[in-house]
Amino acid sequence: MRAPGEASGVYALECAMDELAVALKLDPVELRLRNEPGRDEHKKLPFSSRSIRECYRIAGERFGWSRRNATPRSMRDGRLLVGWGMASATYPTNYAPASARARLLPDGSAEVTSAASDMGPGTWTSMTQVAADTLGLPIERVRFTLGDSRMPKTPPHGGSMTMASVGSAVQAACRKARDDVLARTGATDLPKALRKLGQPVEASADVKPDDAAGRFSMHAFGAVFVEVTVDPDLAETRVRRIVGAYGAGRIVNPKTARSQCIGGMIGGIGMALMEHSVVDARNGRVTNANLAEYAVPVHADCPAVMDVTFVDEQDPHVNPLGVKGLGEIAMVGVAPAIANAIFHATGKRIRELPITPAKLVD
Repeated sequence: MRAPGEASGVYALECAMDELAVALKLDPVELRLRNEPGRDEHKKLPFSSRSIRECYRIAGERFGWSRRNATPRSMRDGRLLVGWGMASATYPTNYAPASARARLLPDGSAEVTSAASDMGPGTWTSMTQVAADTLGLPIERVRFTLGDSRMPKTPPHGGSMTMASVGSAVQAACRKARDDVLARTGATDLPKALRKLGQPVEASADVKPDDAAGRFSMHAFGAVFVEVTVDPDLAETRVRRIVGAYGAGRIVNPKTARSQCIGGMIGGIGMALMEHSVVDARNGRVTNANLAEYAVPVHADCPAVMDVTFVDEQDPHVNPLGVKGLGEIAMVGVAPAIANAIFHATGKRIRELPITPAKLVD
């Protein structure tokens, strides 16, 4: 599962918050707002930025949360039980040492390299964007290459840190090369300056975190609202729609960022309703260790509505780009939101995942 610690920990916490809201006869969002902390009470540090209130507001409005009847089993669509649930999401903002190299050519193009990887979140695209923006060149004039250990070192592709770490290194290398060319030629236009210089210019840069992590608590935040239906006879749960709002700092590429969040939502459906490893107690072997028997969501399991919104959030403390990772947080709040929606639909609180029909049968 993505977000190994946060996904499971937030599931327990956010389901407990929902139970508390029910016991207090208080709206789940209102309970969270009343207990919104002014600072990180564990680290005893101020937050570098915290947009969770805005996430609640925007996602709640887009979802239509104000129309929710709080009484379990009170909302129906024909014979189907309808449930609305919500949960918060958070994931730490990670930033690790990274390096990059930029080479500017006389024809006004640029070659940028860094030993990162791209598992599918769009690293090639986003790094090209950062380089083009820093250099002031059209994106088609920039070539970014990665995936070779002979290139400048980067951290592993995990922990939602690639954009923050590698992106900051790419920005620093491109800025260094650009400033060098302009200083040598006295020009202000980079392509003209490169033609005037008539030779390639190369610059490398290394970046690393400063002392901000010791002065601030740095996280991305989100709010997830879910609608489910439960068949009262078959105990089958279907997710109808998911609405999420996320405060993740600067969004470099809204299209790939939205894709990350949709993927997280689908992963959360699997966590909540399907995914389960069956272990043979006799030998410790996982008996369903293949995609024929280990159930994961497919297109038919995904709702038609997966609505993603990014809250405008500027955070100058997290890293030079002001970005926060999206790889993990997009999944963190989905499973508890689904579980809370199932309780609202059925009046049954299931605390063990996945929530299968067998667990909902009377």
